[in-house]
Amino acid sequence: MMIESLHRADIPRPILDVLLRLRELGFAAFLVGGCVRDILRGVAPKDFDVASSALPQEVQGAFKKVIPTGIQHGTVTVVIGGNHVEVTTFRSEGDYLDGRRPSSVTFERDITQDLSRRDFTINAMAYDPTGRELVDPFGGLGDLQAGLIRCVRSPIERFSEDGLRPMRAVRFAAVLGFALDPATRDAIPPTLPVFKKVALERVREEFVKLLLSPRAELGLTLLGETGLLEVFLPEVSRAGDEAIRLARASAQVAPAEVEIRLAALLADLVRGSQARDIALRLKFPTKVADTVGLLVEHARLENRIGEADPSLRRLLAQVGPGLLEPLLAVAHARIQVRQPARLSEVLELQERLRALLAAKPPLTSKELALSGKDIMAALGIGPSPQVGEATRFLLEAVLDDPTLNESERLKDLLKTWQAGKGG
Repeated sequence: MMIESLHRADIPRPILDVLLRLRELGFAAFLVGGCVRDILRGVAPKDFDVASSALPQEVQGAFKKVIPTGIQHGTVTVVIGGNHVEVTTFRSEGDYLDGRRPSSVTFERDITQDLSRRDFTINAMAYDPTGRELVDPFGGLGDLQAGLIRCVRSPIERFSEDGLRPMRAVRFAAVLGFALDPATRDAIPPTLPVFKKVALERVREEFVKLLLSPRAELGLTLLGETGLLEVFLPEVSRAGDEAIRLARASAQVAPAEVEIRLAALLADLVRGSQARDIALRLKFPTKVADTVGLLVEHARLENRIGEADPSLRRLLAQVGPGLLEPLLAVAHARIQVRQPARLSEVLELQERLRALLAAKPPLTSKELALSGKDIMAALGIGPSPQVGEATRFLLEAVLDDPTLNESERLKDLLKTWQAGKGG
């Protein structure tokens, strides 16, 4: 039984010490939220949240060292045996005026009041390991057993308070493999105006968790069906039904790395430059956006089957050695879903590309056997645009034939090139 996993849970000693100390002083103190949900599922929590009826000042008085980390919101950090334990006072919240945070916070003495402000029933449970008591006023345990994401009380109210909650509902469904409670699901479209107020950084964080989950395809489907996807990824939501289905499937079978899955999702819907712009719009770091753009631009490897080695070396030069394996992963995911009959051909091409790279051909001007100074000396010129032209000429030559990358052979090529230009 799930409840037994709570009683058997390996809760860190510093957490237990804080709970015991607060209870000794007559305060209520519980583990709350995600850690209770995870323990019930048999998953080790990433962190433990402690909530108590003790006011911040009372928590400060109960321990030798306390850091006032978020004291205005009721959170302090107890330092015990070198460990940091966050303790938050039970609280209720005033109206949400900006679709993100409450206008006011009121400290409470009752755990049920605190749990009633939380988003979903599976996150609105509290557990006292010292007395082995589970507090579950909204049926979170039953929903956890049924595999259901359901809002605490009114879903319209919960989603109107914090515009990110609909996205979190879908993300939890994808990560946990749960279904959305019908009323919770139905509350998403009418509260989309609140979702539109959410900072794209927060949307991106939830989207990445969904995209990297084992059930990304389910999550992407729910995002589309509820209208959330149209708000932040219209390029995907406005594609045809079959195109979206294939894009979702490609993302699902791709390795769970953000650049690879995002590229697999976008590769057949937008161009490389558009993919880069989308990633930047979603506030991904520039390096991630550049990577996604390159992967999308070159993802259709099936179009390169039968190309000669020089052409494939140019592909390696454009992508760069570090992105070859991610590119192969995106191409593999796409073909596996779209044209499985061509998979063996693409796999052969992938081996050719790996072999070409393993031969360590010069792919950039830095790898030429002549430096910029060498080129100037060979041409008898100073710094000028001609040096850049000559460098590009030599790089093209060695991409065609890597054996040419020897200083004397390159100098001979330069003389011929210079003579041809009448220099």
